[in-house]
Amino acid sequence: MKKPHRRFVDLSIYLENDVLSDPPPLAPRITYQKHQDTLAEFIAMIPGTTPEDYPDGEAAAAEWVTLTTHNGTHLDAPWHFHSTQDAKLGGSRPSITIDEVPLEWCFQPGVKLDFRYFPDGYVATAADVEAELKRIGHEIQPLDIVVVNTRAGSRYGNADYLGAGCGMGYEATMYLLERGVRLTGTDAWSWDAPFSYTAAKVAETGNKALIWEGHKAGRDIGYCHLEKLHNLEVLPPTGFLISCFPHKIRGASAGWTRAVAIFEDENIAP
Repeated sequence: MKKPHRRFVDLSIYLENDVLSDPPPLAPRITYQKHQDTLAEFIAMIPGTTPEDYPDGEAAAAEWVTLTTHNGTHLDAPWHFHSTQDAKLGGSRPSITIDEVPLEWCFQPGVKLDFRYFPDGYVATAADVEAELKRIGHEIQPLDIVVVNTRAGSRYGNADYLGAGCGMGYEATMYLLERGVRLTGTDAWSWDAPFSYTAAKVAETGNKALIWEGHKAGRDIGYCHLEKLHNLEVLPPTGFLISCFPHKIRGASAGWTRAVAIFEDENIAP
C-alpha cells in the first residue's frame, strides 16, 4: 500500500539582524545568549547550585527579541487596516483582531498570481487579476488563499527591497474578496504599492483615496493578508495548500507565522 507524501515549501523569511526587511526604526533586534550566558539565571532559579554543577559549565541558549507584530513574515488582521469591517456585508462592525481570525481561513488551497513583470510601484487592478486567473485557468473558490508574486521577492536582502514590487489596489482586492477570498499574501513589504510611489501619486494627483487603498478594502469586506512571503517563484499557480496560522496575541493587529506551502499530490512506497 502506498501512503501519501507531503512536500513542504517554506514561504517565510527569517527574523534576523542586519538584513533590511523593514525601515530601520522598525527593524527587529535579536540579542543572543550562549549557554554560559544564562548560568546566573539558572543558579538564581535553582539555589545552591554552582557553575560546576552544569555539564561543561553550560546552562541554556536563549534569545531576547524586540519586535513589532509586523516584523518578519506575518499575518495582518482586519484590525490593522481599520477599526471597522464589513460595511458591504450588512453593515460595519468592529474589526477582528489576530486572536479572533477564524483558523479555517489559515489552512486552505493556495493560488499564486505571477505579477513579477509589473514595474515597482504599479497598482494592480481587477482586470489584471482577472487576466492572470484566465491565464492560469483557475476560477476563484471561497476561502482560496491568493498570494501575489511580485518583483520584491527577488530583492529581499537588498537595499531596494522596501521599494520593490507592485501593489494590490482597492478594486483588485475587492475582486478577490467579493468571490469569497478572506486571506491573501504578497512577497513585498506591503500589500499596497510601496509608500514612496503612493506618496508621489498623491502629490501629483491630490487623490487621497490612493493612500493604503488595498488595505482599506477591509472596511468593506474584512480580510487578512500575509506580508513578506518568500519563495513564491517556486510555486505553481495552483495545486498546493497554504498553512499560515498566526501567533495568538490577544487584541493584536498582526501575528507572526511560519507560512508554508504543502503539496500532497505525490505518493511513495511505505
